[in-house]
Amino acid sequence: MVDIVDIDVQIPSAFDPFAEAKDSGAPGSVRSSLPVSYMVDIVDIDVQIPSAFDPFAEAKDSGAPGAKEYVHIRIQQRNGKKSLTTVQGLRKEYSYEKILKDLKKEFCCNGNVVQDKELGKVIQLQGDQRKNVSNFLVSKGVAKKDQIKIHGF
Repeated sequence: MVDIVDIDVQIPSAFDPFAEAKDSGAPGSVRSSLPVSYMVDIVDIDVQIPSAFDPFAEAKDSGAPGAKEYVHIRIQQRNGKKSLTTVQGLRKEYSYEKILKDLKKEFCCNGNVVQDKELGKVIQLQGDQRKNVSNFLVSKGVAKKDQIKIHGF
């Protein structure tokens, strides 16, 4: 048979890790086993939180081509082997018609500029011209290489 022992355990209602510091009388100091030179007065610490800093503010304000958005070059399959290359995301201050004229002469293909409600102006070219258009935009300085996204198979 097992004897039941009555144990008296006192559990504090709320644990306060700084109870000793409050009893010492020093405001904000914490007692520890460290020497006095390592004690920190928490009340005297002045922390200044800097205002919101945007590291990309210069890139947004700069007039660099494609600074805010990517230039998306996609291919759309038509019927059979026919395909259509679309270019969207060029800056609005560029003349889409002049870019289209140069693209058509460079690649010997037809194309047009379509006004879309959601996407804005989109250049359409006949055939798979994704690599050609990407190289053309980089060589003419219309967009940077890292700002061009090529989509498709």
